[in-house]
Amino acid sequence: MLHTQRSYGGSCVAPHHLAASAGRDVLKQGGNAVEAMVAAAAAIAVVYPHMNALGGDGFWLIHEPGKAPIAIDACGPAAGLADRDFYAGEAQIPERGPKAALTMAGTIGGWQEALNVASAWGKPLPLTTLLADAIRHAESGISVTQSQEALTAKHVERLSQSPGFTEALLLNGQVPREGERLRQPRLAATLKRLAEAGLDDFYRGELAASMARDLEAVGSPLRLADFHAYRAQQVTPLEVTLQDATLYNLPAPTQGMASLMILGIYERLKAAEPNGFEHLHGLIEATKRAFILRDQNVTDPGRVPTPLQELLSEENIGREATHIDPQRALPWPHEPAPGDTIWMGTVDNEGRAVSFIQSIYWEFGSGVVLPESGVLWQNRGISFSLNPEDLRGLAPGRKPFHTLNPALAKFNDGRTLVYGTMGGEGQPQTQAAIFSRYALHGMPLQQAITAPRWLLGRTWGETSTNLKLENRFDDTLVAALATAGHDVEVLPEAFSDTMGHAGGIVHHPDGLIESAHDPRSNGGAASV
Repeated sequence: MLHTQRSYGGSCVAPHHLAASAGRDVLKQGGNAVEAMVAAAAAIAVVYPHMNALGGDGFWLIHEPGKAPIAIDACGPAAGLADRDFYAGEAQIPERGPKAALTMAGTIGGWQEALNVASAWGKPLPLTTLLADAIRHAESGISVTQSQEALTAKHVERLSQSPGFTEALLLNGQVPREGERLRQPRLAATLKRLAEAGLDDFYRGELAASMARDLEAVGSPLRLADFHAYRAQQVTPLEVTLQDATLYNLPAPTQGMASLMILGIYERLKAAEPNGFEHLHGLIEATKRAFILRDQNVTDPGRVPTPLQELLSEENIGREATHIDPQRALPWPHEPAPGDTIWMGTVDNEGRAVSFIQSIYWEFGSGVVLPESGVLWQNRGISFSLNPEDLRGLAPGRKPFHTLNPALAKFNDGRTLVYGTMGGEGQPQTQAAIFSRYALHGMPLQQAITAPRWLLGRTWGETSTNLKLENRFDDTLVAALATAGHDVEVLPEAFSDTMGHAGGIVHHPDGLIESAHDPRSNGGAASV
């Protein structure tokens, strides 16, 4: 699908078409970009349960014309009981099950904080309107996607050992097949409760008490006090100024610094043409430099050894660019982080824009589905180390390292671009591919997303750390990359899930909105 969608009334882009439709329908009812995103976020937590859930985290970038972007950190910290004593006898934090459910779920708090930001924009729509599509899909059932079937089948042996998973996400004890109907009645009731009682009920109401009881009963360290203490936070976004645009992303604990650094370095190496050796090699080598600094510096915001905005200074980015050999690859591998997530974007008819990302970390997170609420809980806390000397060592109240990072660009000519993807290590790389193709090399937005992509490192639970390419790249380019020292693997797929599910929306000064989504997903760009 190579046609960029165009409209003037607003747009929502999501990796599942029902989420995009939920956001668009709110825009049609006069809702703003934030309200549309809350509707899309609630819907996708129902229709894409392998990728995200109410029991996960989220991050926001909100743009209002004429004002500085607002960032929201909706990442939950480690439980008060989550210390090394709790994991005594464990070599590492278990990847699945109740002990993996050790961090507070922040995303609902992020929805509330974003709605607080938008409250100055006019009369708000009621939560019953914003959550209506999500409730309906949970009650009447979702059509299982191919990726949900495949990932359930891949992990069912392990996940079925997590409390509540079999009852909530299998059908009669079997892996649900693509196209089969999956109903989530307990989740529907929880969404109704949030719509009627307010989103704060998730942390300080009857719903919080229910979830805290269930989490303690199954063996998680989370307690009611952790719910009561949590609030999403507005934070200052990181930024990098290029020749024609200023780019924004999230600070620690996200890898937003890496996403910005890759593009800052690449602008200094800029190739003459897109999608050739100079383009790919330059971005891949910039990724390596950025990832090395990321892993030395990104952790809980209170423990970052070097201020991340300093790492993004013109001087530092220029110095990193000088370390890149234009003909030879830096030896790799490196220890990457997997992750499964969704990115979504909205723009309304006033030019207000949202770049949003929501995740439960690995596919299906901890696998724990709470008995009363039907909420699936994340396993983001497994990115902590049990070694107290490590940069990302576990301690109560600390925030875990996050691969999540929504991106936003403000161009000097008045355009605004929101863009992003899911895909763990691949997020900064896909952001770099999309932005460089669109903004630096002049490709139309949909072509920039559809064109073949690459991934350095691993994602989706893979163990290899080589350079993976979709099979649509020219053989001569593949050979040139291998000759330069890249450990190249050509994937069998032309459009691989490994490369993430990306999207983007551009708002032009005259009100034109351009939207594009990823053919690798079940998504859509739904416009008004």
